[in-house]
Amino acid sequence: MLVLFGSCVCAVWSLYTTNVVAILEKSDASEGFAQIIDFLSGSYIRYALTVSPHTYILCIKQFWNTAVVKRSGDVTRLQALVEKKKIVISEDVIREILRLDDAEGVICLPNEEIFASLAQMGYEKPSTKLTFYKAFFSSQWKFLIHSILQSLSAKRTSWNEFSTAMAFTVICLSKG
Repeated sequence: MLVLFGSCVCAVWSLYTTNVVAILEKSDASEGFAQIIDFLSGSYIRYALTVSPHTYILCIKQFWNTAVVKRSGDVTRLQALVEKKKIVISEDVIREILRLDDAEGVICLPNEEIFASLAQMGYEKPSTKLTFYKAFFSSQWKFLIHSILQSLSAKRTSWNEFSTAMAFTVICLSKG
């Protein structure tokens, strides 16, 4: 999420480049993805997926070249300097800017609920192991899971399997 927001931070200085955003419209090109489009259209992350701020590549580079992590008590924030302006990003700032109304959300799910929720999403391989595989989901869910893994995961190995943390993310997104 911080990466996405880091891109949004520089929106006011834009002229050249735009971010790639989700277009949540049904068309022939999106055939087979109606369920995911409906889900994302009604999701609390809809705004974050569809907002299209213009962003200077230079600002993004300045941000990440100067970014440092600062901790104060329970609050962790990114602090950077962009065009001589101090930029501070915290979880609260991200929630406000991207209109994420989930501050009181679920912190953790019990394993039983993870297995039950994945089954409701059509996961076809009941298991007691805490490693899950994209191959056992429908193509729509595979696409969403792959996108989440590519965006949020620090994986360096197989992109076909994912842990409970990613399962938790997918479940929370699927339930809105």
